[in-house]
Amino acid sequence: MHWYPWLNDSYRQILTQYILNRGHHALLIQSVPGIGSKLLVRAIERWLMCHQPQEIKSCRKCHSCQLMISGNHPDLYHLESQKGQNTIGIDSVRKIKEKLYHHASLGGAKVCCLLEAHQLTDSASNALLKVIEEPPANTWFVLYLHDSDYLLETLRNRCVVWKLSVPDKKLSLMWLHRHHPSDMQKHNVALRLSFGAPVKALELLSESCWKHRLQICNAFFKAIDGDILSLLPILYQNNTIRCIEWLCSLLLDAAKWTQGAMQFISNIDQTSLVIDIAKRLPINILNDSMRQWMICRYRLLTISGINCELLLTEQLLQWEYDISHYKD
Repeated sequence: MHWYPWLNDSYRQILTQYILNRGHHALLIQSVPGIGSKLLVRAIERWLMCHQPQEIKSCRKCHSCQLMISGNHPDLYHLESQKGQNTIGIDSVRKIKEKLYHHASLGGAKVCCLLEAHQLTDSASNALLKVIEEPPANTWFVLYLHDSDYLLETLRNRCVVWKLSVPDKKLSLMWLHRHHPSDMQKHNVALRLSFGAPVKALELLSESCWKHRLQICNAFFKAIDGDILSLLPILYQNNTIRCIEWLCSLLLDAAKWTQGAMQFISNIDQTSLVIDIAKRLPINILNDSMRQWMICRYRLLTISGINCELLLTEQLLQWEYDISHYKD
């Protein structure tokens, strides 16, 4: 298992609370995606399950640790969406609830892990809330969330929230250079587009992902020049959510240039494109476009079974109308 150096302090502080018997039974870790938060969750799980922990480390030798390493521990429960769905319903919570109130198979702790807390429906959140309010003995809940707005407030209030900050920029750049030797500008672009999250930045620096981003940038100018639908196959072919985020970053950079804040743009390797966009589209169109694309992104993330191609086509046609109406 890989480990990230910027997780050390949080890991130590969280487990120290458990060692001192001050650890809350429901821990909610919140951070931007791409800094290794889920890895931190798994490390906490292993410690909670270990029968012979050595201070803040799990022993990795006991039967419980061996089962955790193999991924077959009977007392670790993952609350997650069903295959092909992007929401977690009340039935999934009820199934986990029944198991949690049974005696632990190995006589130790039981851990319920939820790595995609934003996928909980309201009814599922309320059902989980009841379990957390009256937890079974020696049962721990570890949740991960990247945006608190996606979680029912009453559920969030029953947890201890641990917010993970993005690592120091210098540390992130050093780590990126060690894992992907390249020029500094490229690392800076990847880090800015990833909101300071180095793991996500490293993924962006991969050859296929970087090539895909450049493809989006190259197609953008042609699109706003009158052929908006030319973006459809590029957006639809691979990781639509990520493509929408890249589009929005270009629109946001253009808005920054319009407001005289060029030093804060993310796409510093696409300066000429950013200026071109800013000259062609006024600030109100840029803002409306970003808002529409973020709504499109939200729908793709939250509506189960949505027709992605149809939604993108609708969005592009509306965008084309707005831009052409402005030009007219």
